[in-house]
Amino acid sequence: MLTRIRNTTAVTMNASRDIVSPTDLWIEDRKIVAIGPYGHRPDRVIDGTDMVAIPGLVQPHIHLCQTLFRGLADDLSLLDWLEQRIWPLEAALDEDAMRVSAQLGIAELLAGGTTTILDMGSVNHTEHILNTMLQMGSRGYSGKCLMDRPNKFLMQSKDDAMQESYDLAHRWHGQDQGRVRYAPAPRFTLSASDALFEEARSLADAFHTVLHTHGAETRDEITEGIKLHRRPPVAHLFDLQILAPSAVIAHGVWMNADEENMVATSNAKLVHCPSSNLKLGSGFAPTVRWRQKGLIFGIAADGAPCNNLLDGFQEMRTAALLAKPVFGPTYLSAPEVFAHATIEGARVLGLEDEIGSLEVGKQADIVLLNFRGPHHQLWDMTPIYSQLVYQTHASDVYLTMVAGQILYENGRYTTLNLDEVKRTAREALLRVLRRAEMEALSSWMTT
Repeated sequence: MLTRIRNTTAVTMNASRDIVSPTDLWIEDRKIVAIGPYGHRPDRVIDGTDMVAIPGLVQPHIHLCQTLFRGLADDLSLLDWLEQRIWPLEAALDEDAMRVSAQLGIAELLAGGTTTILDMGSVNHTEHILNTMLQMGSRGYSGKCLMDRPNKFLMQSKDDAMQESYDLAHRWHGQDQGRVRYAPAPRFTLSASDALFEEARSLADAFHTVLHTHGAETRDEITEGIKLHRRPPVAHLFDLQILAPSAVIAHGVWMNADEENMVATSNAKLVHCPSSNLKLGSGFAPTVRWRQKGLIFGIAADGAPCNNLLDGFQEMRTAALLAKPVFGPTYLSAPEVFAHATIEGARVLGLEDEIGSLEVGKQADIVLLNFRGPHHQLWDMTPIYSQLVYQTHASDVYLTMVAGQILYENGRYTTLNLDEVKRTAREALLRVLRRAEMEALSSWMTT
């Protein structure tokens, strides 16, 4: 099928950062085949008048398994948040609850213009996340969360965890022409042993995929990491030779200068999660310094219980604003921030040749934004990146397309019955709360 998006403004994010208006985008066989005139008759026409076409947003750190827990873990610091709420809730997920949680998360992401994610699953039932990604049409990686250090909620032996990880990678990595991929995910150095990290790195190398972990998120993590390994977490990962071009580290808030240099030397990647870091009181990442050192990083929402949104546009705005009180108002400009949410996010995942920009030959992961609202008046007379970073809401998304397939259009999903999912979500959460023995929260849900 040949699709034409006509008369739109295309923010390409190509190497020249071309903005083309008005123009047409042509899509066939999952890819962009032309931008501008094309001497063929389309099978389908989408009117892009008064709309802006952008590459789908890339969020390289998401926890779909936690979407069901939105609003149930407020006002806690990270380690308490994990031990008191998140780990017991994740441990109580059953297969159906995991599926519903992933469906709710992907639905929110698609409606907000995010087309590609790097997701960290849980210790159990990660296959249902991968299958949901496949069925709903979104793009990205997910992987079983690896935790073999003793705790009373989530733990699995190294050998069992890695056997399951290899089985999942064999079944899922590269599904649907590479739209769905597998990524091993040792949680962080406090919950995964050195041997588990090393075997996860071997899996990533064997499948030419990324390794997904957390690092240097809070001061407490640094303190506990030094007690455990006599060095801070990111330095410890460097010593283990875990840091590599395929390694993706979420947060990085409290890396010291030496660790930042280690990330630069190894060409490992980082993910800035501004709203999550603020809500958990973790701090905020020195992204301007990262840019000055040439570190590659994306921007992401993290999980619903520590945000409580999965809105890529809100994360862009927050990232831009956070940098300015410390580094000055001229730093981390809107064009730079938008790049980190698109083409640089793709680079974090090693997908910059496939997605992250609107270019002929790339995958047709395209988002149409409706700029007819009052907060976008005279948008064609002001800088487009300012509009995108400081003024655009997730609710401005009119259409989301992945690999040429429309997944969301004007409030409706093509691969999901959202009303049905919402009906099943309440009972799924009640089951999880009861299984986790969180009677107070369960009672609150039923009132």
